[in-house]
Amino acid sequence: MEKQNIDWSLYLCTDRRLMSSSTIEENVECALKGGVTAVQLREKECSSREFLELALRVKGLTSRYGVPLIINDRVDIALAAGADGVHVGQDDLPCRTVRQIAGPDMLIGVSVSALDEAIRAEQDGADYLGVGAMFPTGTKTDAEVITLDLLKEIRKAVSIPIVIIGGINMNTAPQFKGLGIDGIAVVSAIVAQPDVEAAARGLLELWKA
Repeated sequence: MEKQNIDWSLYLCTDRRLMSSSTIEENVECALKGGVTAVQLREKECSSREFLELALRVKGLTSRYGVPLIINDRVDIALAAGADGVHVGQDDLPCRTVRQIAGPDMLIGVSVSALDEAIRAEQDGADYLGVGAMFPTGTKTDAEVITLDLLKEIRKAVSIPIVIIGGINMNTAPQFKGLGIDGIAVVSAIVAQPDVEAAARGLLELWKA
């Protein structure tokens, strides 16, 4: 998967506590049918073995739809599952270290909520940034909310793709159009909806309109 050809428009983050489907795989496949363009698998509460087995199953799905699979936090799981990328936060392994472990081809995303974090991530070899939280969100109650002005500053300061996260839904997404943002990262606005496929399709149409 060529890094420069990746469509970041609709970036799905999984969350088994919120999902309306009975399994992660079912939830992800419905979202893929709806048009999500990247999938981040987030698993905080299962064993490494379970995480790997799940990642392998989800990788089968994302490959079929031609969409990159990104593993949250765990570069070891990402490598073992043949995932396309890994996403790290400010408290995880530093981006530079992850790049040394993962090699040049793996996608690396970094969560940032400050200008210096964004600049450092790009210098350290990140391929894209997750910027937020844009709004208070129930999925990450400790997330710092950032301003629209700061988002614009980050966009000016870095050349790599930016995906915004934190309270992004059908109501909030439109206000970020025209700012040079590459995509929206969504959790509950897709995974928790009664019709996951329709929710994904609606968000993608809204963002690309």
